[in-house]
This record gives sequence, C-alpha cells and structure tokens, in this order.
Amino acid sequence: EMESKVSEGGLNVTLTIRLLMHGKEVGSIIGKKGETVKKMREESGARINISEGNCPERIVTITGPTDAIFKAFAMIAYKFEEDITNSMSNSTATSKPPVTLRLVVPASQCGSLIGKGGSKIKEIRESTGAQVQVAGDMLPNSTERAVTISGTPDAIIQCVKQICVVMLESPPKGATIPYRPKPASTPVIFAGGQAYTIQGQYAIPHPDQLTKLHQLAMQQTPFTPLGQTTPAFPGRSLCNVAGKQRSSAMLPLPALTLFPCICPGLDASPPASTHELTIPNDLIGCIIGRQGTKINEIRQMSGAQIKIANATEGSSERQITITGTPANISLAQYLINARLTSEVTGMGAL
Repeated sequence: EMESKVSEGGLNVTLTIRLLMHGKEVGSIIGKKGETVKKMREESGARINISEGNCPERIVTITGPTDAIFKAFAMIAYKFEEDITNSMSNSTATSKPPVTLRLVVPASQCGSLIGKGGSKIKEIRESTGAQVQVAGDMLPNSTERAVTISGTPDAIIQCVKQICVVMLESPPKGATIPYRPKPASTPVIFAGGQAYTIQGQYAIPHPDQLTKLHQLAMQQTPFTPLGQTTPAFPGRSLCNVAGKQRSSAMLPLPALTLFPCICPGLDASPPASTHELTIPNDLIGCIIGRQGTKINEIRQMSGAQIKIANATEGSSERQITITGTPANISLAQYLINARLTSEVTGMGAL
C-alpha cells in the first residue's frame, strides 16, 4: 500500500536523502575500484554522492525520483546485511545483529516524524517492524538530527518509504544548516607510550590505528634500514639510507610529541628536515602501488612529503626523498619498510 501511495499520490518527485556513515561502511559501498557504488548508481538510477575528506564519518547523499531512491536504499541495506553475514561466519556470535542506517534529517522536520506524543514514530515502528530513533540533540554546527533505523533490510526499506512520505508532506521550515563531518585532525599527544586526543580540557586515550603506527615508528629509533639488521634477508640490503640529515630522523623524540600540531599559539612542531633512501628498482612498484595508491596512502598517513626520482639509465636503484618533521619522516620510513617487508616475505613464499 505504501508503494502505491508514494507513486500514485503524485509523490514520485525528486528527493534528496542524506545518510551518515562510518569509514568502513563507506568503503563497503564504494567497493573495489568504486565498482559497488557504480553498480548501485546504474541499477537504481539515483545519484549517489559521497562526501570528500579524511573524516571518521562521511555523508552519503542519494538524490533522484522516489522509486530510484528506494532501489538505492535497498541495495545499500542488502550490502550491509551481506557484510554482517560475512563477519558472522568468522565470529562465535549466534544472534545476527540488525542492519543499521543513520539518516540526517533537518531538525524542523523531526517533529512531524515523531508526531503528536510520539504517535507517528510509533506507527512507523509498528507497521514496518524497524526500530526508529530520532536523536535529541542536533548534529554539531548544523540544524540537522540523526535518525537511526535498524532492522532487517526489508523493514528498513519500508521504514524509509514512510519517512520519505512524512518528509514530502512536511517540508523543512526555514534554512537548514547541513551537517558536515569534521576531519580527523585533532592533535594527538604521546605520553608514556600512550596516545591521547585533546577534547576540551581533557586528554582522552586515542584508539586510532594511525597512532599505533606512529608509536611503532617511534620505537624504531634509532631507525635501522630494513635489510641491514634483519636476519630474515641476509645479504640483501633493501634500503640503503644516504647520510643526508640522517641524524635528525634518529633522535629519540621527547616523551610528549604533538602529531600533528594544530594547537593555536603552541609551536611544538620541530623544523622540517630531509631524508633520503635508495630503493632497488624491482621493489619500487610495491611502494608506489597501482596508480600511486600506496605512496599516496603513505603520504597521507605520515604527513611527510615524499618524492620518488625518475629511473636513471644504467642504475638499478631509485632515490626517495622524504621531507617533514622527524616524527613524519620516521613514520614515512616505517610505512615504506612495512611495504617492503610484506613484498619480500611475499616473494619468499613464492
């Protein structure tokens, strides 16, 4: 009945729906080389845009006629269910968690969605079997709220249809300030081997994978080039470090390192220095990656500038120049060596 109401009631208009997703969920929707999102766009006929930026959260915007939006939603819900099923096969959990999607809705429309005394939201829950929750607070620096829907893919699709009807019948009042996720660039402090992020006046332990890499990089001081002291690959030096400014990358860092330093009025970042590595030609590919993906990843994660010299005739090696703070250089070297190690151990297994 819902479907006919949406189409026949003249509601088959162009609509925009915004979803808030974590990085992992976004990765699942984009798929390898963008194949999944491309398929979703083609099969649903909806426009699907994913916000840019190195943020823990991203906004996925779906625009199109209502039927195209519902198709896109169905594909996303089933993809998430597939991810849950796959993760269940490797775990001991017996009960299957529901699929959860978070919509971002203008706060001015949330009243209509909740209804008088919660009557509308109760009706949606009962008729679709999905759980629906409207956040009490607005999302930071916006006039939008998160609406969390969870249940089976079918329940979620029915629920989204009903929410669309409400949103079309009660357009937003006044201007909407859209929610824009903030980049994950809060300063990270390292003290006593633990990483902390600054939130207000408090330092909170930081679980981010990047800090773990950074700590590993710090533990590698003084930095030893891979292959020179690693007994696993005797006789093959993968990475001969040229001596330029070598000492700066090898200085043990103080107990408190700001990374990156974005504190106003606190210039704790040491001056930039340059460090050079030479890598055998046959291993440069594993550092660059397909279409430069790996080297870009290393640049982003380390915060260092990395330049790879063009191959010179007759030379079996390539020069890599890393510029940045000692911490950035140390992390870049660690990541480059990690790539080389995986490549060499992979080669050894062949």
